[in-house]
Amino acid sequence: KALSDHHVLLEGTLLKPNMVTPGSDSPKVSPEVIAEHTVRALQRTVPAAVPAIVFLSGGQSEEEATRNLNAMNQLKTKKPWSLSFSFGRALQQSTLKTWAGKEENVKAAQEALYVRCKANSEA
Repeated sequence: KALSDHHVLLEGTLLKPNMVTPGSDSPKVSPEVIAEHTVRALQRTVPAAVPAIVFLSGGQSEEEATRNLNAMNQLKTKKPWSLSFSFGRALQQSTLKTWAGKEENVKAAQEALYVRCKANSEA
């Protein structure tokens, strides 16, 4: 109701949350568990009119974030929004590290970026 009161157009909104992950002192859980909890929280709170949810990496490694997004998209449940990444610095870290600002590393950095993009497009 508050969003409506403030004339927020839900169809023009992108939500940028973190995934639901265990606290830093908790044991790791599988991507399927993270997917279940994240999607359930979204189902309970995000209107279907919102077209997309683009996740921040929230302290996860590139690989963890990709596996978790893939698990969410594989869930056989109602997901009225597109689920993707807000492709931020954490998802580009391996590319930046490979490049290191050096001209001679550009080709290797491009290959590292391609690997990340391919993995994320398949998620």
